[in-house]
Amino acid sequence: MDNIIVKRLLRGFWVITALALVGLAFYWLIPLLYPFLIAWLIAYAMNPLVGFLQKKVKLPRWLAVTLGILVFFGGASVVLSAVVTRSVKELIHLTQSFDLHIEKWKSFFISWTQSEGIQNIIGEINKFIKNNPDYQHTINQNINRTTETISSVVTNMVTSFLNGIVNLLTSLPNLGVILLVIILATFFISKNWDRHLRSMTGWVPLPFRKTVKDVWGDLQKALFGYLRAQFIMISITAVIVLAGLLIIGVDSAFTFALLIGFVDLLPYLGVGTIMVPWLVYAYISGDIRLGIGLSILYGVILIARQLIEPKVLASSVGLDPLPTLIGMFVGLKLFGVLGLIIGPVSFVVISAVNRANVFRDLRNYIVNGRIH
Repeated sequence: MDNIIVKRLLRGFWVITALALVGLAFYWLIPLLYPFLIAWLIAYAMNPLVGFLQKKVKLPRWLAVTLGILVFFGGASVVLSAVVTRSVKELIHLTQSFDLHIEKWKSFFISWTQSEGIQNIIGEINKFIKNNPDYQHTINQNINRTTETISSVVTNMVTSFLNGIVNLLTSLPNLGVILLVIILATFFISKNWDRHLRSMTGWVPLPFRKTVKDVWGDLQKALFGYLRAQFIMISITAVIVLAGLLIIGVDSAFTFALLIGFVDLLPYLGVGTIMVPWLVYAYISGDIRLGIGLSILYGVILIARQLIEPKVLASSVGLDPLPTLIGMFVGLKLFGVLGLIIGPVSFVVISAVNRANVFRDLRNYIVNGRIH
């Protein structure tokens, strides 16, 4: 009996050690090899087009790969350039009109402080300070402390923004080198796709090939299905928001549509995190027309999502809202903004591994000494 327990402990220790080594290898190697991982994903996405050009159009493999790269990166460059140009243009316009909004908020705040109720409260405070002079010093200290805190926060925000711009400008040469490496790696990987695929298959031990095949098949359906569904839903939301804001006559509609579409990644909260405060502010500030327009637009988005989302998700494997939210929060803490995508994708990968019975096989190995 003791011998069986010792063997199970040793097998468990071996499994934990192997998983830890794999995790550490990913942690150390991903920062070094991520351009080649991106290149492999691009080559995988291009493979249907390259295969079509090679088999149907009868082009040599290298020429088909070259055309595929030109189509992929050329199309991405055109779309990205158009998005950045339009966003910068609207951001400049939004910045120029920001002073008008500040004056509007200032007038609103002044009129609010001059209302009868606020003046009565101010009068009561003055009476309290007059009757209790000892509190005046404490109040002044708290006001000064609050002012210093606000000034520090604003200074840090401005400093962080300027440092971000400097870091972006200084990283442009490095980004250019990385992009060149990705393009070249994509060409070589795609050109010899079948040979690389056979080599990768040969690295996997024979007893594990079926498991790896099951994991990869489920992962293809789950991961790419999840990403496809999220892209479709974000695109639909952004298009609806853009059309609605253009109809309402909101300035910088394109930038707002991109922002709201990105925020739509948040489960359940989604567009409401921006739309609800915006329409509430519109009503409070007296812009009833804008408030009604945003309310109708928000309702249209909710109805459209309820009608479209089930059909989109029916062909993909996604996640429940709670695991998605947990994954996004953990990813945000570990990887920053990119973690909003890495976190949920990691949960999809874990779910695919679980559905392929990998965890069950590991348990069987630890308990019984065999996989199946």
